[in-house]
Amino acid sequence: MSAWQRVAALADFPVGSRKVVDVEGVRVAVFHLPEGLYAIEDVCTHDGGELASGVLQGCEIVCPRHGARFDVRTGAVTAPPAYEPVAVLPVRVEAGWVQVRDDRWD
Repeated sequence: MSAWQRVAALADFPVGSRKVVDVEGVRVAVFHLPEGLYAIEDVCTHDGGELASGVLQGCEIVCPRHGARFDVRTGAVTAPPAYEPVAVLPVRVEAGWVQVRDDRWD
């Protein structure tokens, strides 16, 4: 089973912020939205570019390269040119720390 990776102290990770972390060799973008904490693999399924530096509009991240959109809560594509969802990873808060892990290979 993969280990939980500390992202940030919850007190230092305000609503509206995002962080990119390495989780066992995978770039993961963690978003703190008003609805909660969400993590996705930081890779656009259209062409493999990173997503985290894109504009966040509500719950959607816009790929900075070609404009594909993804719902960071579910990974679902909300606008092409991407057609495949991005991977969603579990997030939790434990003892005041935001943590994420990649459980896809467990």
